[in-house]
Amino acid sequence: MEHGNTYRHDRLAFLDTNRPLPALAEVALVVAVTVTKWRMFRSTRCALRDLPDHLYKDIGITKTQAQIEAEKPFWRG
Repeated sequence: MEHGNTYRHDRLAFLDTNRPLPALAEVALVVAVTVTKWRMFRSTRCALRDLPDHLYKDIGITKTQAQIEAEKPFWRG
């Protein structure tokens, strides 16, 4: 697993912030970031929905608030 993270970091380190990306690469990057955010939203909302009842008080929300958040579509941040 460590090798995959190193490889990914090396690929991202290749990007030079002083040079603009080609248009297609920029679009691909925006799409990748957007999809990653959507997956994160969905994952955290599912985890929030599945919390045991006693933990809602620990994180400062009610179960109803958690349900409302968990029911949001993945594309809504």
